Amino acid sequence: MQSIPSHHFAISLDGALVNAHELRSELLARGRLIDTNTDAELLLRWIEQTCERDYWRHGRTVDYEAIFRELDDRIDGALSALLLDTDGDLVAYRSRSGLRPLETMRASNGLLLFASENCAFAGLQGETRQLLPGSIQRVDAKTGASVDYPLNCRGQKAKLCAYEAIYLGSPSTSVEGHSHRQTRYNIGRSLGRIVAERLQAESLLMPPIVSSMPNTGGPYADGLFDSLAEQGMLATRTDVIATQFLERTLLGRTSARQSRIARKYRVLERAAAERTVIVVDEALIRGDTSQAVTTMLHAAGAKAVHWAIGSPPIVAPNYYGMGIDTLDELAFWQALKRLPPELRAQCLRFHRMEPPALRIIESNIATAIQAASITYLPFSALVSVLANRVEGIDLSPFTFEMPTPAGRQRARGHLEALLNALPVNTRLRSRS
Repeated sequence: MQSIPSHHFAISLDGALVNAHELRSELLARGRLIDTNTDAELLLRWIEQTCERDYWRHGRTVDYEAIFRELDDRIDGALSALLLDTDGDLVAYRSRSGLRPLETMRASNGLLLFASENCAFAGLQGETRQLLPGSIQRVDAKTGASVDYPLNCRGQKAKLCAYEAIYLGSPSTSVEGHSHRQTRYNIGRSLGRIVAERLQAESLLMPPIVSSMPNTGGPYADGLFDSLAEQGMLATRTDVIATQFLERTLLGRTSARQSRIARKYRVLERAAAERTVIVVDEALIRGDTSQAVTTMLHAAGAKAVHWAIGSPPIVAPNYYGMGIDTLDELAFWQALKRLPPELRAQCLRFHRMEPPALRIIESNIATAIQAASITYLPFSALVSVLANRVEGIDLSPFTFEMPTPAGRQRARGHLEALLNALPVNTRLRSRS
């Protein structure tokens, strides 16, 4: 979470504003706006100006329900936030999209706790629940009493961002009784059935090593390994990749990110030498991490490196706090642009592409990162694992169907610009 102090409030924010430019322009039209470099600062200044305009100058008590109702109508994005005022009163807010979680616990000692994930409450006794999308919970500093306020009458259902389930969320977190660890393990099992079929066609002199990418790939690799064993395929479950630090390498400029990747990962050379390695990861977004690790494994003497990816291809940008704002940076689009026009159109169906088209994308990306193969989880397999809760998860990274109006508008613009750069016959086929 971003944490921003001011003279009147402190705010912590998880997520991002898609229409930050419009909100900034509105604040400028209201009057002088202090420079804002983050969405948290922008949100804080918006609340401060609203308080000054409608309450403080009139000597009125601030009505946080009214402020956040107006805010919820004005913003587009994915936000969960905690706002603390000078009296010590706290307002917890979750925007109507529900993409970012916000959990609360009333502990057995009476304390009210808030966190992005319920694993933060491990070891504590009390009642936990999620704050509903499009609502606030106000906590009185003097009494500790709290009141929930719905901000609109439409009744929003949470549609949790898929990245929370497959990557961002701690494995120990559970959502509506489903733990992220179990979800990832089940995905690994589904992926293992595909990997086994493909590797059985190869003549391997030694059982392959199943290795996870550190910090995120463990449950996927465990599920894949167990699936291989059930199908009678011998393998060794050994992690041959380690990390030097825990900082994520997803965000930042390309040069800075590649430098962190080179410093973060190392390969256990003795374990990888002369072995076929199946590296299991939750997603392949840009491909720079997988390319760097593949190079390290080859340098350590690995005979072949296969990647098993616990999600379908990432085809869409993400404007909701993931730091993926363009199409060109995604491995899928880099691969697609290298294909001849007649093959591009087949892949532009995204999650509805036929298996042969998916194999084309896999083969192209594998070549780009110098791997022997890449196996993505088919979209239908992901839906099968999620089963009856698929309606509660935003799958836009794989479908290009953005969850908010401003996100849809921006994505359409980016897609249109990219398609206009492709040959005419490809553009016509992709829209037919």
